[in-house]
Amino acid sequence: MATKSKTQQASTRPMHRSGPAANRGQNRGPARPPTAPPAANNGRPAPATKTHRPVSEVVVGDFITVRDLAVLMERSPIDLIKVLMQYGIMAPITHNIDHDTAVILGEELGVTVNWPARERTEDELAEQEQEAEAQPKRSLIRQALSAEREGDMVERPPVLAVLGHVDHGKTSLLDRIRNSNVAEGEAGGITQHTGAYQVTVEGKKITVLDTPGHEAFTAMRARGAQATDIVILVVAADDGVMPQTKEAISHARAAGVPIVVALNKIDKANANPERVMEELAKEGLQPEQWGGDTIVIPVSALTGQGINDLLDNVLVVAELENLRANPQGKCVGTVIEAEVDRHRGVTATLLVQNGTLHVGESIVVGNTWGRIKALFDYEGKPIRSAGPSTPVVVLGLQEAPLAGDVFERMSSDREARTVGQERKERAAAQSQMPVRPQMSLEDLFARIEGGGTKVLNLIVRADVQGTLEPVIHSLEEIKNEEVSIKILQSAIGNITESDVMLAEASDAIIIGFSVDVDRTAQVRAEQSGVEVRRYDVIYKMIEDIEDALTGMLEPIYKDVVIGHAQVLQLFKLRRGTIAGCSVTDGVVKRNSTVRVLRRGAEVFSGVRIEALRRFTEDVAEVRTGYECGIKLADRSDELQEGDVLEFLERQRVR
Repeated sequence: MATKSKTQQASTRPMHRSGPAANRGQNRGPARPPTAPPAANNGRPAPATKTHRPVSEVVVGDFITVRDLAVLMERSPIDLIKVLMQYGIMAPITHNIDHDTAVILGEELGVTVNWPARERTEDELAEQEQEAEAQPKRSLIRQALSAEREGDMVERPPVLAVLGHVDHGKTSLLDRIRNSNVAEGEAGGITQHTGAYQVTVEGKKITVLDTPGHEAFTAMRARGAQATDIVILVVAADDGVMPQTKEAISHARAAGVPIVVALNKIDKANANPERVMEELAKEGLQPEQWGGDTIVIPVSALTGQGINDLLDNVLVVAELENLRANPQGKCVGTVIEAEVDRHRGVTATLLVQNGTLHVGESIVVGNTWGRIKALFDYEGKPIRSAGPSTPVVVLGLQEAPLAGDVFERMSSDREARTVGQERKERAAAQSQMPVRPQMSLEDLFARIEGGGTKVLNLIVRADVQGTLEPVIHSLEEIKNEEVSIKILQSAIGNITESDVMLAEASDAIIIGFSVDVDRTAQVRAEQSGVEVRRYDVIYKMIEDIEDALTGMLEPIYKDVVIGHAQVLQLFKLRRGTIAGCSVTDGVVKRNSTVRVLRRGAEVFSGVRIEALRRFTEDVAEVRTGYECGIKLADRSDELQEGDVLEFLERQRVR
């Protein structure tokens, strides 16, 4: 069975560059006029010039978005996305890639990618960090490098995540894997929970992530990390495919990782593996036993039956995936979990994904940083270093990071502190800004025109099965030459937080038909910018999506209160009345509209600000606690001392 799996899966998963150099880019679309020529440094576009020559070299720093790299190379973003897809990477145009990945893209497209010619100053480092997203992304392409880099790369252990329906035996299976494969008496008989551990099978290590369900798995992906190489899907042989099983399948597929099914509880008298395999086939997981390419292994977490067979097949899949890393390369990885210990301070479990992490080195993790004071393996034993695919507990971070944050080794404490502080300040500034949807129907046409969208990912919820089926059928019938519609997940019931996390990680829109949104899901959607659209009539849903595909969908705006100020004193001048005000909360912006309140009642509204000054200078905005002078267009003479000015800003809500 293992040999069959290897043959079948090798035919469906590209692992190396395809075709000789002469054929590279053969699917490339027509070159688009550049919006900027190659940058001078840091991968940032420079002002456009009048002359146009084919680009043969570009300069890129540590990180750059797919969109910006396309601009530098004078290619359509679709060209770059096609290359990424050849390596199994689904990345939007806003995704950050590192320098090594940019080099590979350049080689495929006939463009040389160089480092900046001189060392970067601290100001340049800070500026480049502002170009990156809140978290740096791990190298997505490193494990698929071609033979030219073979000398630098070594095989690394696979990283597993165990997902499945509640009560189907995920925890029992994890315990059985751990207890069957680790040495007895570890750490004085005390097992320390680190969120990850390693087992050894036939002399090869396997790293197992002990994360609580597919929600945590996808939450990490949503933060830019993809720590998992293979998903073990646990399905009870006596219960079959359940709603959370379907969700777990959707989340694993969205992550683009292979699935190995553990058919658990095979020892029970009422186990029915044939029925379960039939249900798996309906979900698109055709078992090998039925001529498909999904490995399904009968196991019993209770007795240990089939556990070694399961792990053997995991190693087969890992071999097909060609999992490799460079122990001497740039050290990056992912946070598995973190906490603040009363005695040891901040502790974080990190998964090293490339390079080697050493005691005494400085790292940036999400929006925090630190110098590593100590490293411990999953057994709690102190170690001096940790290589690729190794889970390790670190001490020395300034603050507890979030699961899914990406860490990166820095050259010094000073650089780590600077980068970490910049990220924290940027995150604080972003938290004050209105959240724009990461994908919305109104933006869809613009993304199509810009070459950044080829697939519209949807998550669909309906009140009953009889409604869900015609909704899905109607969506699948929508035709468009530029964009295909992909339904990542469909289910019955209210929209849940799990739906929002999947949408956040997959750049998807949630469609709800005659259902409500759970409160926690609503809050997370607002925080993350996931668009949730609810309908009661099918034709209206279809009409909206068709209009979006052709650029005809009109956005909806509303006026949002952004601040208040109290009139302290009025100054009668020849050019009109100026109100001396103190901003009591929020912010006043020069482009705000104003509602005037007197003793709690509205006096007038809809008036624009003609002038906004601090002392003698015109300013764009004034924040809480500061005083300013405000002149309203036409109606300043109607103001009285003590009036409250309420400032409104028109914001797009859909």
